[in-house]
Amino acid sequence: MSQSSFLSKRIEKLSESATLKMTQLARDLAAKGHQVISLSVGEPDFNTPDNVKNAAKKALDDNFTRYSPVPGYLDLREVISEKLKNENNLDYGPSQIVVSTGAKQSLSNTLLTLIDEGDEVIIPTPYWVSYSEMVKLAEGKSVFIETDIHSDFKITAEQLEEAITPKTKAFMFSSPCNPTGSVYSREELKKLVEVFEKHPDIFIISDEIYEHINFVNKHESIAQFTSIKDRVILVNGFSKAFAMTGWRLGYIAANKEIAAANNKLQSQTTSGTCSIAQKAGLTAYKDGLEKVLEMKQTFERRRQLVYSLLSEIPGVKTNMPQGAFYFFPEISSFFRKKTPDGKTIENSLDLALYILNEAYVSTVAGSAFGNNNYIRVSYAASDETLKEALRRIKEALGKLS
Repeated sequence: MSQSSFLSKRIEKLSESATLKMTQLARDLAAKGHQVISLSVGEPDFNTPDNVKNAAKKALDDNFTRYSPVPGYLDLREVISEKLKNENNLDYGPSQIVVSTGAKQSLSNTLLTLIDEGDEVIIPTPYWVSYSEMVKLAEGKSVFIETDIHSDFKITAEQLEEAITPKTKAFMFSSPCNPTGSVYSREELKKLVEVFEKHPDIFIISDEIYEHINFVNKHESIAQFTSIKDRVILVNGFSKAFAMTGWRLGYIAANKEIAAANNKLQSQTTSGTCSIAQKAGLTAYKDGLEKVLEMKQTFERRRQLVYSLLSEIPGVKTNMPQGAFYFFPEISSFFRKKTPDGKTIENSLDLALYILNEAYVSTVAGSAFGNNNYIRVSYAASDETLKEALRRIKEALGKLS
């Protein structure tokens, strides 16, 4: 039986995650004995703080191991509500919050509850790799707004207005952004909001998972604008700020109807997320941001280090990202150059694979994020590791002719 004869059209149309694929290729090389440095994965290199781990251990000792409520335990949703009020000046009651198995599920749930076949979702490029695939699963159509390094990878109100059609149902973006680290200011968001005010049927999905890894003043959420707040679905979680990637804990905050729809969908798919992870998340938010700020300071120092090292590589153009832990350098000057074994670099994937196989450093091709002229480099690694990785990349790129 051929694969195409029994698999759904839905899964056949779906692309594999490029970031996870590069991570696996790096692991395969490492298994063969190569000293591979991974700059491809979007994961803090810190350990989960001890207070959070201890809360999980206590939950186990207390036999807190039963099925959890579909939208999350009430005490966790109350703490999330308090966090949104105290840190972001946003009013969301516990009934407007749905806890899921990671912000990734929160995004997927939201699209599946909003998007019908043929609905258009506007997505600025570059975008996180799963955005367009999630839209595809929901049978919608992604409409991309292109940006580049000269605009700091941010769209204008004019570009947004031009992309809107009668079929536009949602707009989805992240700030701070994965993969560029770009951060929208309050004034920049306000200009986008003025466009949304003229189009009252468009929902705004705001991915704010990198909120606390922000190097410019305070985080600005698009949900702060009361004229559109009822149409904003705020997505956040614990993985990046608290180094809790494996705990799989995220949430949405939205109007009650959308929250109830997400709850309904989740009740028929995963049900409530891990009870122990929820207890850990509760402690993470209750105990404050001391450890988070320590990690942020480290990321900020590494950002300067990597900026300096990337700027020294001939042919590489980079900007200074304002958040997250990525650089998205422009590398198109290496296209049509030849590798030492005579192969031609045609695109960003060719270059990322060349760097992996020649320098044993994994990055991610920009084409996976909707911008082929770039690659994504994570700086969630130690200073010494980053220095060695950038030395190898510089040496490998210098071999192209």
